[in-house]
Amino acid sequence: MEQANKDFLLELLHTPSPSSNEMAIQKKWINYVQDFADEIRTDNAGNAIGVINPNASFKVLLAGHCDEIALVINRIDEDGFLHFDKMGGINPKAAVGMKVTVLGFNEEVTGVIGVNAQHHGGLKDDFGLEDLFIDCGYKTKNEAAKFVQIGDLAVYKTEPEILMDRYVAGRGLDNRTGSFIVAEVLKRLSEKGCSVGVYAASTVNEETNMGGAYFAAAGVEPTMAIACDVTFSTDYPGVNKNKHGDITLDGGPVFAKGAPINIKINKLLEKTARKLNMAVQYELTPRMTGTDADRMRLTGPGVPVSLVSLPLRYMHSPVETSSLRDIDEEIELLVTMIADLTGEESLNPLED
Repeated sequence: MEQANKDFLLELLHTPSPSSNEMAIQKKWINYVQDFADEIRTDNAGNAIGVINPNASFKVLLAGHCDEIALVINRIDEDGFLHFDKMGGINPKAAVGMKVTVLGFNEEVTGVIGVNAQHHGGLKDDFGLEDLFIDCGYKTKNEAAKFVQIGDLAVYKTEPEILMDRYVAGRGLDNRTGSFIVAEVLKRLSEKGCSVGVYAASTVNEETNMGGAYFAAAGVEPTMAIACDVTFSTDYPGVNKNKHGDITLDGGPVFAKGAPINIKINKLLEKTARKLNMAVQYELTPRMTGTDADRMRLTGPGVPVSLVSLPLRYMHSPVETSSLRDIDEEIELLVTMIADLTGEESLNPLED
């Protein structure tokens, strides 16, 4: 990965983008993509969509969501401590003792998630978010209310890092990496050229309701759509591979197989991987994918969808980890597949 691309990825990972408040990261995404897109579209959900070949009748929608899991303030007590609920899949055990950035209505403030000292009994075994709180240093509810109000959001205060020039680690790789990937695919295709229309969408709200994906697909009315998300890597200590499968960092992009997935799109992806001599991996999505693909599929008259995922360690923890090589390979795979499309392909599984 070239340094300029790496810098853009790290900038996205540095920017807070909690589900329902993605405006800051979307503005940075648009600023990057507008240099090579034929046009930029936005919608009332908050999606940002870069387009090349907007007049083509065959339209490929790529969706990578930019929102991350977060905490949402639901109470300020009399001593100025902030209590919270989850905005997306927060793991209470991973939150204990973490620093957070509270995106207050007046300004950003730093806080720590307090925990009862072990000397005083520690946390009970079955604790939940309701047992935790954020300490920003306020002394009273009135003081806290000058900076924070109910409904304000908070994200873990961590910085993205490159590990051994091989892996990237940080908060919210799920799925700012996908938002990065669809932008880079669009950039490469703008240089390489292609016969079809390409709509790279940095979608919102995936971690909470997938509404962004619905707005994007309903607005674009694509011929086909591919969700670019993450999936569970199982290549670290303590994971039961017999139960969760065998997916590794540096093992290549992950294709989904299951009822929601269009078989013919998967065949195109597999053909491209063979052409590139690229290793790929598989995951099973028998009923639903749990990604933007589910919502895109059910828009308009129905959209043929597939899912290409990035292996990810420590999902929904304060510091997730993925492979730069896998990111590069997913970009290459999608660029090559889309560039090879003629626009005459049938995605009907009953047609040859």
